[in-house]
Amino acid sequence: GMVVTSQHIASDVGVEILKQGGNAADAAVAVGYALAVTNPCCGNLGGGGFATLHLSDGRDVFLNFREKAPGAATETMFLDAKGEVVQDLSLKGYLAAAVPGTVLGLDTLLQKYGTLPRDKVMAPAIRLADEGFVLTQGDADILAGSAKHFSAQPNVAAIFLNAGKPWAAGERLVQKNLAATLKLIAAQGPDVFYKGEIANAVVAASAANGGILSKQDFETYTVTEDKPVRCNYRD
Repeated sequence: GMVVTSQHIASDVGVEILKQGGNAADAAVAVGYALAVTNPCCGNLGGGGFATLHLSDGRDVFLNFREKAPGAATETMFLDAKGEVVQDLSLKGYLAAAVPGTVLGLDTLLQKYGTLPRDKVMAPAIRLADEGFVLTQGDADILAGSAKHFSAQPNVAAIFLNAGKPWAAGERLVQKNLAATLKLIAAQGPDVFYKGEIANAVVAASAANGGILSKQDFETYTVTEDKPVRCNYRD
């Protein structure tokens, strides 16, 4: 087997799962959670994604678990009174946040097409969040690029800045809160994220900061499965 990701530690996690007897779906789920820890730029629990699978019986499957707009979203929510686009309103802040699909998507992939239990494929990510991982220069550069934004949010700065300063290569990034979240998901499944205490916390934070996410948005989120789009190219 071969595992390729944008972060070498996450790739190692996928290989580890394959060596434990897991299949490609098991490895992909393990990698997805590992990237949520080791690639803060683009790995996520609060976003979404999709998966294209080619199965051993010849079937091809497409899972869509991209984020969805909150039920209270409107066509004009990012416009001012004059109908002009408000700079960055759709990109930064609580109003820019959609209903996350990652957790239900990865769990659907695991339950339908994987072979290993959830706690086993999530264990590496939990370990990396709980014990931390050593930052490479690339990791440090990515975090440093957002240092200004981190410093404006004390709860974020407490994790992604080191005593108010950017992390440096060779230092260890520990994310205890993320570890606690991952442990809850590993133990209770996606229900704790969409119907339980995690959903409650996210919705409360959204309401307190001008967002429009609701508990119903989380409870009604669904993953869709379809056939991949196909086409011929040069015969």
